[in-house]
Amino acid sequence: MTSTAKSDAATGTLRGGPRRRRVRAGGGRGAPLPLLVPALIGLAFLVVPLIALLVRAPWRSMPEQLTSAEVWQALRLSLICATAATAVSLVIGVPLAWLLARVEFRGRGLVRALVTLPLVLPPVVGGVALLTSLGRNGIVGKWLDSWFGVTLPFTTAGVVVAEAFVAMPFLVISVEGTLRAADPRYEEAAATLGASRFTAFRRVTLPLIAPGIAAGAVLAWARALGEFGATITFAGNFPGRTQTMPLAVYLALQSDPEAAIALSLVLLAVSIAVLAGLRDRWMTAG
Repeated sequence: MTSTAKSDAATGTLRGGPRRRRVRAGGGRGAPLPLLVPALIGLAFLVVPLIALLVRAPWRSMPEQLTSAEVWQALRLSLICATAATAVSLVIGVPLAWLLARVEFRGRGLVRALVTLPLVLPPVVGGVALLTSLGRNGIVGKWLDSWFGVTLPFTTAGVVVAEAFVAMPFLVISVEGTLRAADPRYEEAAATLGASRFTAFRRVTLPLIAPGIAAGAVLAWARALGEFGATITFAGNFPGRTQTMPLAVYLALQSDPEAAIALSLVLLAVSIAVLAGLRDRWMTAG
């Protein structure tokens, strides 16, 4: 062994052992067959229905299908209501996320569970819950009707309420996670310089968590745009007033399947655009 080799060996020993080549995750080996087969089946299960939608799409009549007055009416209403529902979620959801992330109080775990409950609650059940609470004879709705003359069910405002109910948890979860990852010492430093807690939140915390808020808002908007069960239960299906794109797809499927496929492709395109907008968060690894 040459002196140089001995020197390298001694250096490696002092560092804890001989040098080892850096190995990529997975060891550079192929996937074992018992895992590869169900993985490919799962991929096909998720991808084949989308491919079938593209294959069966009436491409020749697509311009005619998508330029009808009913489609544009439903699309316009969907965009307006989804945007309004996202705005409502931002106004009340961001403070709720801050409360869950920054304030210690008894029962915080229960509150977090209640906030995330609409994620797992069947949308139709959510619509029934909204009817029993905000309906004309609901525990809150009857007071809204008698005191202010406000009736939410089967109105455009009812669509916004139903969509916000199912979409806001996505925003709250995203913002709460971002708040927990943000360093609270910046807020504490602002407080020591004389800023009130609200000023520190507005001038320091909000700029720090802006990417999380943006991601949560996009998720909430996409969820609101695709909402069906709570909307049809609480707001009904009235063209021009409460008929959103998912409801139009359901109605068209009963009489004109090609129109239903064309409308579905519009929502699919919107979903792909949402994923593309969030590619830095979900579509990159490491």
